[in-house]
Amino acid sequence: MSIKRLHTNARMSQSVIANGFVFLAGQVATDTSLNVAGQTQQILDKIDALLAESGSDKTKVVQATIWLADHKTFAEMNEIWDAWSPEGHAPARACVESALAFPPYTVEIGVIATV
Repeated sequence: MSIKRLHTNARMSQSVIANGFVFLAGQVATDTSLNVAGQTQQILDKIDALLAESGSDKTKVVQATIWLADHKTFAEMNEIWDAWSPEGHAPARACVESALAFPPYTVEIGVIATV
């Protein structure tokens, strides 16, 4: 089995393609001054780009994990997620409240997709 890693540094790869799947690292917003909706949109744009680079797209996402810094922002994040997720292609998903690595981040999303 071949394994292809994209955007790799000493700690992690942003994307790993193996055995017909693409595994994305947890993605966070570039602009942390944005609210949860803005950060979520930035993250989903990054996910779209990483999936495309890996030969996949959002219709092939099979699993998503979402970490929210505050569960009270669940509806705000879901509004953006629901608009992004193609009808009939909803992945298995978990969403939890968690202290994120850096306080300015309000949401982090990781996905697994087929290629």
